[in-house]
Amino acid sequence: MNKVVKSLVAFATGAALLAGGAMAQDRKGWPRSLTIGTASQGGVYFVYGNGLAGYIGEALKINSSGEVTGGPTVNATLVQNKEHGIGLVTMGPMYDAWTGKSPLAPGLKHTDVRALFAMYETPFHAVAMRKSNIKSIADLKGKRVSVGPAGGTADGYWPRFLQELGVNATITRSGAADAASQLKDGLIDAFLFAAGLPIGAFSQLAAEADVVTFAFTPEEHAKVVKAFPEVSPFKIPANTYTVQKEDNNSVAMWNYAVVHKEMPESLAYEVTKLVLENNPRMVQIHAAAKGTVLQNWNNNSFLPYHKGAVRYYQEKGITIPAKLKD
Repeated sequence: MNKVVKSLVAFATGAALLAGGAMAQDRKGWPRSLTIGTASQGGVYFVYGNGLAGYIGEALKINSSGEVTGGPTVNATLVQNKEHGIGLVTMGPMYDAWTGKSPLAPGLKHTDVRALFAMYETPFHAVAMRKSNIKSIADLKGKRVSVGPAGGTADGYWPRFLQELGVNATITRSGAADAASQLKDGLIDAFLFAAGLPIGAFSQLAAEADVVTFAFTPEEHAKVVKAFPEVSPFKIPANTYTVQKEDNNSVAMWNYAVVHKEMPESLAYEVTKLVLENNPRMVQIHAAAKGTVLQNWNNNSFLPYHKGAVRYYQEKGITIPAKLKD
């Protein structure tokens, strides 16, 4: 072996050792497994979270799994208490938890939670059997309606919306799949939900039963937007479901993936990078992930980003405001 070849071999060996050492250093403190808090079966969180867990496991070689929960309110507390590695949250319930107003843990400020990346917007809309002649929120007066699982975004806000609009309805709570079954069986008159589009339970109802989907009239929409600054106007596009022929006026909140501030910086960095640099793969998991892109980082006005996420954003030329950093 001549001197040039020996030098190349030595260089390659040294580089490999350095790379191996860097990898070992980068993974220092990583947990053996990672649990992602989702929501009920039949909702977008369940699909998105389980798909994300599979992708993290595949790409980062860490055993990851999604877990059915009550949704954002529960997920925020599970992350705050370090019972879950990642939580999927809507920013309305997350703000309540951040300020100590979570109905699950009143008085406990969830100030150890940190943001990784924006996922997508969650619009609020509803479905009913066509034979019920329910076509608007006003038609829900005196009716029995489900608002999804306790602690979910829908549960947190639909009752407030109904109260603001002067609609007195009987509220029940159940998972998305259960609520869809209850609607078909006549146990409830309408299912009011909030999730990324399309909602699996709504799509299944549209395929299996004669249903209508609806949201707010222009007048109702204006009242809700004015009364709830944490939501933004949103149109559910026509043909989102086979039974929906026109745009629906709705409102929406942004969803974020969040972690505990003590997650290793390198892990938070790698998860953020993996998700934001592979949007086509994320969209394969669920169509709602088309909103899981770098430029949507600024749809967060209060929750600090994890140091690992901040490092990734800075590499991409984004300056995170001081108030959103530790």
